Amino acid sequence: MSRVFNFSAGPASLPLPVLQRAGAEMSEHGNAGMSVMEMSHRGKDFLEIFRRTKQAVIDLMAVPDTHEVLFLQGGASTQFAMVPMNLMGSGGKGDYVNTGSWSKKAIKEAKRFGSVNVAATSEATNFNRIPRQDELRLDPGAAYCHITSNNTIFGTEYHYTPDPGDVPLVTDASSNIMSRLIDVARYGIIYAGAQKNLGPAGVTLVIIRKDLLGRAPDSVPTMLNYKTHADADSMYNTPPTYSIYILGLVCEWLQEHGGLAAMEEVNIRKARRLYDCIDGTDFYRCPTEPDSRSRMNVPFTLANPDLDATFLTESAAAGLVTLKGHRSVGGMRASIYNAMPEEGVAALVDFLQDFEKRHG
Repeated sequence: MSRVFNFSAGPASLPLPVLQRAGAEMSEHGNAGMSVMEMSHRGKDFLEIFRRTKQAVIDLMAVPDTHEVLFLQGGASTQFAMVPMNLMGSGGKGDYVNTGSWSKKAIKEAKRFGSVNVAATSEATNFNRIPRQDELRLDPGAAYCHITSNNTIFGTEYHYTPDPGDVPLVTDASSNIMSRLIDVARYGIIYAGAQKNLGPAGVTLVIIRKDLLGRAPDSVPTMLNYKTHADADSMYNTPPTYSIYILGLVCEWLQEHGGLAAMEEVNIRKARRLYDCIDGTDFYRCPTEPDSRSRMNVPFTLANPDLDATFLTESAAAGLVTLKGHRSVGGMRASIYNAMPEEGVAALVDFLQDFEKRHG
């Protein structure tokens, strides 16, 4: 069958040219006589892949010399623990802004290592918006302030960079990393699981300010200490070599398409087109407040929920798959990450309009 438009929240679509190149290089990469999956992580062939990938991340995100780029494992869920273990010290404190399920999980982990101050939350309205800067009630004794920059389940996204004062700003950027330009210098730590916008599951990108390295107490296990990985240039143990290779191909694809500024323009167009369609009728509804809406994850419900199953069956038959929403919100969810082409969003909009005509 032909490829479908995959609106999954993650693992998500990858750019077709990346898949095609990886397929062509599957059994032999360059003149190495072997697959990337078979290479020693300390051999010259993989080290060149690693060097190019790391430099591409630095170039695309304009990472300053004050920050280190790491390729780790364990996903964002491991970072939920690594951040407080490394920055809180023993019995320290951290500020957290609670904007949904992933924030809650980060808060739960942080409480194992110190005190958590929930600086703001939108839970009272089922996380349908991002708290404003003037709502933040920050603890002056906190070691850092943690946010989730985009919330896949509730479809909200920060469209401003919070100011935490004199403490480092830490962000889980798993679902909007490299979808737009950000000022990396304003963050102490940026971390992101790759499987939404960067590549396949298996590698976690961490960008950390160098002065935050070495703060972990001796009780922190070696593999959970950021300094371990920074000192070894992410090679303390065998890294997820193939996932890093694909991440590098995705970075090359982004560079070929004009970088993050150009990608942001595309993402704005895609999101606007889909939101305009949903807002233009009473047949569909988006539960998130307009000024907090995510460009990456668009939740929407049908006025008649009895049509949900029919919608999912017919959309899948039309080649538009994984549109079922999370149970916390219900309805549908379209994830339109970088790799989702504008043609995919156009096809979804056409289907939404046609479905309304036939069932409205």
